[in-house]
Amino acid sequence: MQILIDKILKEGQVLQSNILKVDSFINHQMDIKLFNEIGKEFKRRFDNKEVTKILTIEASGIGIAVITSQYFNFAPVVFAKKTLGGNFSGEAYEAEVHSYTKKQTCIIKVNKNYIQPGDKVLIIDDFLANGQAALGLINVVRQAAAEVVGVGIVIEKGFQDGRNIIEKQGVQLESLAIIDRFENKKVVFR
Repeated sequence: MQILIDKILKEGQVLQSNILKVDSFINHQMDIKLFNEIGKEFKRRFDNKEVTKILTIEASGIGIAVITSQYFNFAPVVFAKKTLGGNFSGEAYEAEVHSYTKKQTCIIKVNKNYIQPGDKVLIIDDFLANGQAALGLINVVRQAAAEVVGVGIVIEKGFQDGRNIIEKQGVQLESLAIIDRFENKKVVFR
């Protein structure tokens, strides 16, 4: 997706430890015009799929999932919580997720009322590195006896194991920008 690649090349910053900082347009400040194009592209790539819910993980995936929802007949967006406030009640589906960027493990939770057996769930997230967030979300959907119709990723670190882990789950994976490597603090795409 050229508009996304151009934005990453212009505004993204490569930090130590293979971290790509895109907070000026994806995960701190959000470029809604870009998100709209991302939503259209996810619709194009998953156009043959019925989607009744869109699932993401807090927090960076929420904005992208919400904008994407309008292209799937405004399917409800559900997000897995990493931390629970006092207003979370009811039974939850749970999965353990390790964050590559934050170097910590958490238990994500989704209220059982929001994913039902038979739902057709499209998972959307901002990054795919080692695949742990997407794998946790797939686990949650399967606990609910729902169907994962696909995983849509904005930026994939193609040099890490995420793609292999998700493809072993038998799930369609679509990444809009795939990074081959970081070289001299620059992004090199596939």
